[in-house]
Amino acid sequence: MSISSEKQMPEAVAAWRDPEMDSVKGTETPKDPNKGYIALLGWSINAIKAAQKFDRRYIVVAPEWAADFCTANNIPFIPWDFIRLNDRSMEIAERLKEEGVDVAIPLFEETVEWSGAINSVLLDSPRMFGQSILFRDKALMKRRAQLGGIRVGIFEEAHEKEDIVRFMKRVNQTLLKLDGDPDDPIHVKAFDKAGCLGHRMIRTIEEIDNIPDEEYPLLMESHLSGWEFAVEAWIHDGKIQFLNISEYVTLGYSVFVPATAELESWRNAITKQIELLIKTFDIQFGLIHPEYFVTADGEMYFGEVAYRPPGFKAFELIEKAYGFNAYQASMLVFDPKSSKEEVAAFFPKEVVDAKGYAGCFGVYPRRRVVSKLEMPEETINHPYFESHELVAPAEETVPDRSAFGTHWGLIFFFGDDPIKMRDLLKAQEDLDFYV
Repeated sequence: MSISSEKQMPEAVAAWRDPEMDSVKGTETPKDPNKGYIALLGWSINAIKAAQKFDRRYIVVAPEWAADFCTANNIPFIPWDFIRLNDRSMEIAERLKEEGVDVAIPLFEETVEWSGAINSVLLDSPRMFGQSILFRDKALMKRRAQLGGIRVGIFEEAHEKEDIVRFMKRVNQTLLKLDGDPDDPIHVKAFDKAGCLGHRMIRTIEEIDNIPDEEYPLLMESHLSGWEFAVEAWIHDGKIQFLNISEYVTLGYSVFVPATAELESWRNAITKQIELLIKTFDIQFGLIHPEYFVTADGEMYFGEVAYRPPGFKAFELIEKAYGFNAYQASMLVFDPKSSKEEVAAFFPKEVVDAKGYAGCFGVYPRRRVVSKLEMPEETINHPYFESHELVAPAEETVPDRSAFGTHWGLIFFFGDDPIKMRDLLKAQEDLDFYV
């Protein structure tokens, strides 16, 4: 790839130049024309850096606002608006096919459907678009899981407040609750948003009034009292190539990899569940990120599954723990030109090949009014502390958290003891980072 001179660019474009990127330094890994040509759907600097260090050709498909950065840093780029679905939507698939692209990889939730539509054209597999809808619509996803014999909780769709009221009363009637007994909580979630976005736990009928009208329709679920965890599984030729178990300390706050020995003791049972999931959803390749619950009696319940990189920098945690680049792993298993031998040689052995335990904590301000970022001594002086992404507050009043809310930044830790890591991550919940 030719390196554009900074002098050839307008000043506003050149300001985006990153002298440390391989594409700028001229140290990008040579691309093998016999291997796949990959389109990255969405925007991720870490995915782009991984692609530059990998031997596959790549092109970034992202919104127009990424154009200057890509021009400044010699990144192959096609602008596309993922928000608008219209009669031009097939244009991007046809354009990528003309470009010679072999496969499209979704980098975030909103591009999963697009990848299904594009890959149905690139791979001449019309069913892939329908499959991608199952990964996006949580109600359809749960119905497909049920049809495959996967254990799920009770769920329904809500189009208005009265639907949630009826569902909550039915769930508690089913649980044989008597007058005066506290209600069992239920969960409501957005149909097609990632992670905790739009996720609320409803404990009383009165709390239903707090849900804005624009959040409907919603998925409603019964509450599962159990140990929740996540899985990242790379699949090639319909078979698991690497399976990571991510242990949640507190949902929405903290996670670490690999898991403790206690959770890892479930690996065989978890693997069987993932194999059933692969069969039920007819997954031949790619990266899946399902979430499960293990209940006190040892039953495993399916929560949901995503077909894109997980949040909370899980890919970066996996790389820190194991040494392989998880974005490159996804490019490898998505690429229809990858051989079984190349895939098998890429991945280390789960757990035993980990160099340590990598965790992160999402910070939410605990005060209503803040003026500055102040890292607690207990955090930065801990031997496991590595780095953080927190920035000074832009305003003093902390907005009310909607549903589970969005964290203000992540703190990263690395160490050799999973119990110490778990306790350390839990302890962060009692500390103030914004004062």
